[in-house]
Amino acid sequence: MTKILFICHGNICRSTMAQYVFQDMVECAGRAHEFEIDSAGTSREEIGNDVDYRTRRKLEAEGIRCGHHKARQVTRADYEYYDWLMLMDSENLRGIRRLLPEDPEGKIRLLLDWTDHPRDIADPWYTWNFDQAYEEIKEGCQALLAAL
Repeated sequence: MTKILFICHGNICRSTMAQYVFQDMVECAGRAHEFEIDSAGTSREEIGNDVDYRTRRKLEAEGIRCGHHKARQVTRADYEYYDWLMLMDSENLRGIRRLLPEDPEGKIRLLLDWTDHPRDIADPWYTWNFDQAYEEIKEGCQALLAAL
């Protein structure tokens, strides 16, 4: 079983969107039994909060089931437990380096590094562009699933 942890800043927008998008993809592909999927944030700002309502609204518009998720901060134990830690942008990479300064197993990657056009996924909390975030997350999740 491949264990994937999607990570963004607060764990209420991008990482939860990626969690539910990837979950939907593996279920549609008949591969749900191959994966354990969760999400976390690099900060403590949103701990305990549910999925952002704009993320929830976008996922529902795309026909993707969005459960309830309590935001949490990534931990050192997550590094040991998960096979892949998928980050949304280079700022998240700097944030995780404060918690996990080393990556000896090469588990920490930006989600869009799996695509032909590696780049950051802008934080829709600030841009309010949940459509763009969704499209980029979908692109990354498709590439990740194809690679695994």
